[in-house]
Amino acid sequence: MTLDWFDRVTEELQDNLESICEKYDQIGHMSIDKAAKHPRIEFFVEMNEDERDYFCTLLFDPFNNEFYIESYDIEFDLVSRTILDDIEDIIDAVHESFHDYMNDEEYEEALEYSDDHEYDYDDDEGYETLEVDWETPEVTAYINESEDVEITYKFGVIQETGDGILQRINRVRTDDDDLIKDEFNFIFSKDEASTIIAMIASHMNSINSLEN
Repeated sequence: MTLDWFDRVTEELQDNLESICEKYDQIGHMSIDKAAKHPRIEFFVEMNEDERDYFCTLLFDPFNNEFYIESYDIEFDLVSRTILDDIEDIIDAVHESFHDYMNDEEYEEALEYSDDHEYDYDDDEGYETLEVDWETPEVTAYINESEDVEITYKFGVIQETGDGILQRINRVRTDDDDLIKDEFNFIFSKDEASTIIAMIASHMNSINSLEN
């Protein structure tokens, strides 16, 4: 498990963006955070010496070796991911985000909205701070000792809503001996549970093993 794809993209990205967009070349900047669980590339415009306006964040999933961007759906109160398969998709996503930022007259209002919500994007806490009663310990679903990969699950109930939560935790040790821990929470109601179980059970034979 390496960060080769992340490194290759960061090397090429700045030059490609500067050549594709004159306006970005004038005011666009990017920073790299390689130490996070999911390394990220952040794009911003400098307002003054002490202030930056960020308009796009590319995140890298080292377990699946893919880049993605996240968006928040206000209506459904959900965070979604858009997978970016190649360098062209990545450049297009950043370029589009930059022009959306430049053209968005409601940008300040959007910032005020995000400040009023309690979402905590902390690498050690996940997307949200949730009060959960964990009904099970971590259960190992997959382990590959030769590649230092482990996947565990645990089930709990969210105190505030009574919804179920299934937490998947990926632990990967890289070639540089860094331990990367990636958490993903799937939340569902009691009404959905039986349908989810039935759909998975009915299509087990269509799913590939991680060993394939």
